[in-house]
Amino acid sequence: MLSDALIKKFKEIAGQANVMDDEADRHAYSYDSAVLQPVVPALVIRPESTEALGKVVKLCGENGLPVTVRGSGTNLSGGTIPDPRDGVVILTNALNRILEINEEDMYAVVEPGVVTAKFAAEAAARGLFYPPDPGSQAVSTLGGNVAENAGGLRGLKYGVTKNYVMGVNFFDTEGEKIVTGSRTVKCVTGLNLAGLMVGSEGTLGVFSEIILKLVPPPAANKAMMVLFDDVAKASETVAAIIAAKIVPCTLEFLDNFTIRTVEDFAHAGLPVEAKALLLIEVDGHPAQVADEAAQVEAICKKMGATRVQVAQSAEERNKVWEARRAALSALARVRPTTVLEDATVPRSKIPAMIKALDEIAAKYKLLIGTFGHAGDGNLHPTILTDRRDTHEFERVERAIDEIFEVALGLGGTLSGEHGIGMAKSKWLAKETSRGTILYSRRLKKALDPKDILNPGKILGEE
Repeated sequence: MLSDALIKKFKEIAGQANVMDDEADRHAYSYDSAVLQPVVPALVIRPESTEALGKVVKLCGENGLPVTVRGSGTNLSGGTIPDPRDGVVILTNALNRILEINEEDMYAVVEPGVVTAKFAAEAAARGLFYPPDPGSQAVSTLGGNVAENAGGLRGLKYGVTKNYVMGVNFFDTEGEKIVTGSRTVKCVTGLNLAGLMVGSEGTLGVFSEIILKLVPPPAANKAMMVLFDDVAKASETVAAIIAAKIVPCTLEFLDNFTIRTVEDFAHAGLPVEAKALLLIEVDGHPAQVADEAAQVEAICKKMGATRVQVAQSAEERNKVWEARRAALSALARVRPTTVLEDATVPRSKIPAMIKALDEIAAKYKLLIGTFGHAGDGNLHPTILTDRRDTHEFERVERAIDEIFEVALGLGGTLSGEHGIGMAKSKWLAKETSRGTILYSRRLKKALDPKDILNPGKILGEE
């Protein structure tokens, strides 16, 4: 337990109302969205300024207190579960200012606690576009997005968060402020520390300020819903569209179980009889959009689509995309425990991965709804279970092992956008190498010799 004297110092820095040492308050920050054992932190601190943030990090470093930084807790790989050894949770939700949106040079400067959707809306109001759109964007924060290198529905064409980070300011374990990157389009000054911080999951520093690239919004877009009477036809269509050298803004897949569950939840008019559907959107110059939409429609029909329904209005388009974004919420209502995975394979391997997922569900007698960003190979097999049923959950764990074995065997990766955290660290050596892990641990030890920055994440315990 932390001493009263040390807790008093934290209160002097952050303010008494911003230091939570009551057990009930601390318990609220013991878990995130991953299905893992909660860990109640010793203390929760909510700095209201970057100056206070730096002082809190420094005091933690001086006392060897493990630090876990938390935005909104939407992490799906256990990256924001505290350390059991007097772990301190630092909340960033009070560091929520958009410091600058520069319309002329198309960049923004933000604090880490800014909510993703709010920032995107502010950029749009200035005639600018911030493409990364994780499914949790309504509540997730930009600091968390950078820490996890978050993706989203538009990742196929626009990339993920790392493609928009121009610089990151952060504090090291001694409370020293590190300034990286620039507001310029090109910057090759010094080591690429900003790149190192993206996807580091809070293990190398504590973000205080982020510079993000903005781009012009597309002039036009066209969305369509494509129905299939066979899952294999839908997955093969994804590969065919990419093979035709067409890169839609979004290319999403939903299986029949997910379609029915979402329709029951969102009442968006989804065709519950379809075995699978693709949600596709192309964007860009109006002439390009018209041409690509026609090509995509022709490919879908050639591949055996039973119907291609093109959105005729912005309202119709938005209703469909809102239904897609509701997929996880809808599936989560079915059983007490929802295990959302993040298997990602080369796009040409999507048909094989979807086939394997169906076989795994049957083999282990599990309910699995599959949806995801099929255009970039990022699927979300969602296992619906009850963790209290120990026999069933043992089957879940074996199924997850097999899902990742298949994904890696197809030349894929453990995570397209959710990160490694605690949940996937045990498989890391299978994708990378022993040397990769040892090298990464040496890097971590050099930058964090006391191992206080989100210990146990990504690389696991030594």
